[in-house]
Amino acid sequence: MSVEFVLDRLLLQDEFRRHLTLDHTVPARQARFAGFPESLDLRLGQALAARGISRLYTHQGQATALALAGQDLVVVTPTASGKTVCYNLPVLQAMLKDPEARALYLFPTKALAQDQLAELHGLVGELKVDLKTYTYDGDTPVSARNAIRQAGHIVVTNPDMLHTGVLPHHTRWVKLFANLRYVVIDELHAYRGVFGSHLANVLRRLWRVCAFYDSHPVVICCSATIANPKELAERLTGRPITLVDDNGAPSGPKRLLFYNPPVVNRELGIRRSSTLESHRIAEAFLRGGVQTIVFGRTRLQVEILLSYLQQSLANRLGQSGTIRGYRGGYLPLQRREIEHGLRDGSVRGVVSTNALELGIDIGHLDAAILCGYPGTIASTWQQIGRAGRRRETAAAIYVASSSPLDQYLVNHPEYFLGRDPEHGLIDPDNLLILSAHLQAATFELPLPTGEPFGKAPTAELLRILEEDGAVHQAGDTWHWSADAFPAEGVSLRSANADNVVIVDMTRGASIIGEMDQFSAQVYLHEEAIYLHEGAQYHVDRLDWEEKKAYVRPVKVDYYTDANLAVSIKVLQSFASRPTADVAVHHGEVQIRALATIFKKIRFHSHENIGSGPISLPEQQLHTTAFWLEIPAEVARQFPRPAMQGGLQGVANVLSQVACLFLMCDARDLGAHPEIRAPYTGAPTVYVYERYPGGVGMSARLYEIAGTVLGAAHDLVSQCGCESGCPSCVGPALEVGGQGKAVATRLLELAALAPVG
Repeated sequence: MSVEFVLDRLLLQDEFRRHLTLDHTVPARQARFAGFPESLDLRLGQALAARGISRLYTHQGQATALALAGQDLVVVTPTASGKTVCYNLPVLQAMLKDPEARALYLFPTKALAQDQLAELHGLVGELKVDLKTYTYDGDTPVSARNAIRQAGHIVVTNPDMLHTGVLPHHTRWVKLFANLRYVVIDELHAYRGVFGSHLANVLRRLWRVCAFYDSHPVVICCSATIANPKELAERLTGRPITLVDDNGAPSGPKRLLFYNPPVVNRELGIRRSSTLESHRIAEAFLRGGVQTIVFGRTRLQVEILLSYLQQSLANRLGQSGTIRGYRGGYLPLQRREIEHGLRDGSVRGVVSTNALELGIDIGHLDAAILCGYPGTIASTWQQIGRAGRRRETAAAIYVASSSPLDQYLVNHPEYFLGRDPEHGLIDPDNLLILSAHLQAATFELPLPTGEPFGKAPTAELLRILEEDGAVHQAGDTWHWSADAFPAEGVSLRSANADNVVIVDMTRGASIIGEMDQFSAQVYLHEEAIYLHEGAQYHVDRLDWEEKKAYVRPVKVDYYTDANLAVSIKVLQSFASRPTADVAVHHGEVQIRALATIFKKIRFHSHENIGSGPISLPEQQLHTTAFWLEIPAEVARQFPRPAMQGGLQGVANVLSQVACLFLMCDARDLGAHPEIRAPYTGAPTVYVYERYPGGVGMSARLYEIAGTVLGAAHDLVSQCGCESGCPSCVGPALEVGGQGKAVATRLLELAALAPVG
């Protein structure tokens, strides 16, 4: 059967058709071509022709020409548009001209690095020249590392390995750095928030080392579509960047559907399970012979969907290997086998986390089912783009969950189809992050007084580090003086070096992750259920002094949520916009938080099934925040309990909806309402960043406050629940009987006010 046939059968079902909020056809796009640059070596054209590429698409031609001319650039085109060619051609051209030339490729994941390496090996094989390409990451055998340092023409790695394994040991990489012609940074949109802020500083260190060896590489970045690719690339690299976004790649028509599962409990606002609905829809496509990918949000959800599909299709499709799972935790050889099966058609369906969202080659799938919102518009388009790599019609169906993020997106498809509003936000000059990398930079090469390293006053930071014994000044130069190896103690995924390490005691005391102290009191207290890549872990013991949480895997039907006693002190207001009804502010704050008790909450029904005390010291967080001030005369319109519930509802929905516009995870933000805030003297809702010093999210929220407040009002006012539910302001038990009504009115006043 064809995709159209399966869709028509689904649309005949009234239960399915009535709950569609979008049925949109993305039209086919014709290819537009550009010629090969005249300076390109003829052998490259012949190698591409041997691999079925006789002409370049317009963006490939433009990017190649710019790179060959020595210009730094960022290529922003959809999934499966051939971005790999944009950097492989100029890199290989440089090596054909000069056998000593080198290139460094950065990918955010090992799987993507391995996939791109295979593509590169194929092209090099057609050239029949001696060009050596290697991956250099944590899996690289020690015996092979020296050979890679000496002989690798193209070194494929990730930011973490560049940070700890390459830059601190640059004297072993003399051939690479002395001859470095290109630095490729793929999946640029992945580098945002704390991770992106760290990478910007890693690149500052990279440019210092390159300058020391008198090399000046060209930078080629590639990104999915976001609102500010040029700005993000320039902030990450610290260089002027040329934008290439004229996509010339063809694509077939694609049917895009948004499906909102029916409400099964209107009073509580609970909908039919998105997991079960995704299973039902995916089963229809697979029974129709349509090769399909299903994306789940978590590892647990992926395994549940996989077992459901394998059971329901066992008789129809025969051997169980036709439906496979794909996620972190699978062995590399197993992942390669699944990828190959998808390409040759022996695997008819795959259920995956976002591990298959990035540009790994998995062939030509015909349908994509998204079980829940992936977290960003960019990721949603990446997952949708996994279907339709041929000229025939493809289908992508987004199945919403009950969360506020999902409900806003599924009920506002025009937001999704419009111009991408998401900005990749970073703050490379966050003092904690900058200080960590300044130490690493000084370890790698002495730092002359006055040499810039970001915009912050490095002289002051160096004097503080000198007091700690980390560096010392000799003449006009700063030198590393501590015994420690600074890069080893810096995680690129956190702004705070003093994290809590998570130890799985069932795997021989293996470390499975880490978390900052401020979040650890909420998610890693004793008896908490910690979720890691979708798997559930019970926290048996939290050693706060040693900063270690000891966990074991469990399967339970509940999650835990901690109550935090929070107080906020405004240290400085950076900007304010007062109006008649509300005022918005942005500034620097100190958060004091004490975890008091935790609740056990059952999945789906959200009922409280138990509780317990938490005994941890109070935590302080120095960060930035956005806050919404409600004038006292507005507050007097409502009884105090109703006002308290309304403020809690505004805090709940605002911190969720903000994630849509800030391209961040809900855990990146905290929200706290105060019925009478000490700073404003009025009812106030704070939305703060959970990272020390902040990374720019609250500043951006202040800039677009009107848009975000309007979106929050739309979500709450259009929700069909009576007094509150998990899909809008939170359950009525949390916000009270009048909480939703008051929150709706407060958001209405805020949305009407001219606040940006």
